[in-house]
Amino acid sequence: MKKSILAMLTVVTIAFTSCTKDDNVDPIVPSSTFVLKVDDLKGSISDGTVTLDASKVYKLTGGLYVKKGATLTIPAGTRIEATGIDPNALFIAVERGAKINILGQANKAVVMTSGKTSPSEGNWGGLIICGDAKVNTGDNGTSEVGGLSYGGNNNADSSGKINFLRIEYTGSKYTDKKEYNGVSFFGVGSGTEVSNIFCYESGDDAVEFFGGAVNATNLALVNSYDDSLDYADGYIGTIKNVYISGVSNAGIEGSNNGSNDVATPMTNAKLSDITIVKGADAKFTAKEFAINFKEGGGIQTYTNVYVSGIDTFAKLDAGTGATARIAAGDFKVNGKTFATANNKTSDYVTTETGAGSKDETLPEWAKLIK
Repeated sequence: MKKSILAMLTVVTIAFTSCTKDDNVDPIVPSSTFVLKVDDLKGSISDGTVTLDASKVYKLTGGLYVKKGATLTIPAGTRIEATGIDPNALFIAVERGAKINILGQANKAVVMTSGKTSPSEGNWGGLIICGDAKVNTGDNGTSEVGGLSYGGNNNADSSGKINFLRIEYTGSKYTDKKEYNGVSFFGVGSGTEVSNIFCYESGDDAVEFFGGAVNATNLALVNSYDDSLDYADGYIGTIKNVYISGVSNAGIEGSNNGSNDVATPMTNAKLSDITIVKGADAKFTAKEFAINFKEGGGIQTYTNVYVSGIDTFAKLDAGTGATARIAAGDFKVNGKTFATANNKTSDYVTTETGAGSKDETLPEWAKLIK
């Protein structure tokens, strides 16, 4: 590896010294040994930067790993279709120390979807990103699917950026207890930029944060077959502008730690401008209500939350940790401290407009991602 790096530096030095200051020299992009195949996208990007071509439709036929030190760049308008036989082997995974740059634009999103003629939830795994930020399950956790290491002590860590991504038909079932999500963030730091994600028809959660400190804005989560938005394991961050429609279990599930209610760093999530709409289809039962305050709950603050079609506001963990957090006033909704005696949606949602307007349809900003 050292010889390869020295050789590359020698080439770069010669290129620069052979040009005058008036020459138009293109920026040098690190090369990669990865062999990029449009119809057979899989394998490990172990070095350099790999940039996809927006004019091509890529066929994801197996797991695509971005390894530590490598970068995957996906330009606006790029389309990736999962076409392999085994849905559990179809995913894109960004390891701790690697980067992904999804550079979609308004009305020109990057699309990750199923390649089946009649697509449905669970057709493929989804996108998994691992970082070096703090989690309360340990500094070296292992992702629930994929077996990737994550977590550390750098809350400012960057795993790249995601902007204008449409991701569809994810959430394949890995085991009876483990399923892929649409997008999973494991210990991802605040240096990562996350905005404008449209997740449609996920077989499990749409977007989930396992610890970390990454912030997110503009999430449209439609038809998720578990929870729509989930955060846990000491997640500390701000999530703004979330439109949820088609709720199977909970619109939002927020927890601290499944093994230790009071584990630190304690979850401290601030969410604002949230719309949760049950959905017209009978399969969306909202059986865990608008919010599931689970496994200690941590500290949760909701501002400008609008809920429709769900009468009971929160499902409450019976554990002592959740009880203590509620008693301490750490569960706040629309300026009110949650009280177990008042657990109707009407107790907390009155004039709020959430992520858009009260007409409950997809907000204008979310239409730009489609």
